[in-house]
Amino acid sequence: MRAIAVSEYGATPALMNLPRPEPGPGEILVRVIAAGLNPLDWKIAEGMLKDSVDVPFPLILGRDGAGVVEEAGEGVTRLRHGEQVFGAFAMVDRGLGSYAEYALVREDGPVARMPDGMIYTQAAAVPTASATALAMVDQARIDTGQTVLVVGATGGVGQGAVQLASRAGAKVIATARDDMAGTMRRLGADETVDHSAGDLNRQVLAVHSDGIDAVLDMVGDTRSAEHLMQLLRPGGTYISTTWSVNPDSLEAKGLRGVNFQGQPSAELLDRLSDLIDAGALRVRVEREVPLEQAAEALAGNRLGGARGKTVLRI
Repeated sequence: MRAIAVSEYGATPALMNLPRPEPGPGEILVRVIAAGLNPLDWKIAEGMLKDSVDVPFPLILGRDGAGVVEEAGEGVTRLRHGEQVFGAFAMVDRGLGSYAEYALVREDGPVARMPDGMIYTQAAAVPTASATALAMVDQARIDTGQTVLVVGATGGVGQGAVQLASRAGAKVIATARDDMAGTMRRLGADETVDHSAGDLNRQVLAVHSDGIDAVLDMVGDTRSAEHLMQLLRPGGTYISTTWSVNPDSLEAKGLRGVNFQGQPSAELLDRLSDLIDAGALRVRVEREVPLEQAAEALAGNRLGGARGKTVLRI
């Protein structure tokens, strides 16, 4: 099968012809139609897991995908041959990922039936980013009447967080340049602030002089997090997906800090499917590229500034 893999950590991802995996007991073989690109993919390729997981090479990259159940292993009952599914298909300890014509996933793992009427390239963009956004909003305990700042709002996780925080009843402030401000408002943001136009704290406090209730931060480093946390009212929450907060330090100030790592699950994917079916969550695909251009797409993602999801057509 065709797959995008690396021969060692730090190597340039390349198109390879590798054996098709075979499903064992409790496993599902998926014929992948589209794969979603995440920053985690290039981080793994560069060696993010080298000290924690014994990874075989060549290592097929990719986590998210959507496709059709090709074959079910012994004991599988939840999904059947021919069903359209989406999920997180990475098995890095076996050298397997979603940037391939076929991928494996456990039946009790992060896989679910695709939302009604959704096409493969959209479904492939959902699992990691949207599951992270949903779990973040849960973790932040967003509620009606709160004011929430979403930092990194134009990326895949950020766009989901804007929609879900708004749906929870919060007033949402999204970071966005002028050319994305309209998109953010259509997704549910009440206001936008532009980091390139000056200090974010000053812009937010100009409208919310008494502070805000939560920050959902997908991009900030420790220095920027320490600055932005000054916006929080007593009892406020700061959640970082880049692990840029010190929870003990925030607790000493009467605040709650969470370094958050999203992990898709069947339960989260089922919830997302219901939200998408109900029109309560939209997934914006910024770019579709063929599998052969995965290396270039990963390099572009590493530069940052995403305005939606990039999807590989298998």
